[in-house]
Amino acid sequence: MKDRCGVGNRVKAAWRRSDRIGTCWPVVGELWYGLEKSARRERNLPSLIRTLNEVYKWPFEEEAAKQFGRIRHELRSSGRIMQIVDIQLAAIAFAMGNCTVVSKDSDLSAVPGLQVGTGRRLNNLKGEKEGILLWPLAGKS
Repeated sequence: MKDRCGVGNRVKAAWRRSDRIGTCWPVVGELWYGLEKSARRERNLPSLIRTLNEVYKWPFEEEAAKQFGRIRHELRSSGRIMQIVDIQLAAIAFAMGNCTVVSKDSDLSAVPGLQVGTGRRLNNLKGEKEGILLWPLAGKS
């Protein structure tokens, strides 16, 4: 895992504490999209494949689909527009139970009840969490 801004080291430390850390398939799709539009696609491809082989990927299943519908309705009813992939990520986090989403995407903090932290907070997250979902913390390629 690439160590941008120390995130890679904090993820490895969290793994050593037995925290469940991973991402989700909708985010993986976003990562592939980022690779495809990158001017350095061929250079970045091995890094993406290596990283994806290192992290667990939570699926988008029935409970997440139900949560997605609820969250999207709540956001839309309050006049808040959010990218579908962000809502899918939040839905998976809710379906998992006690989960923190680690992201620098401030949109996610608009989801009521979603626990959101930054990469810097990975040091402070303890193993009592059901899981920690990582939303891409890397800069633009």
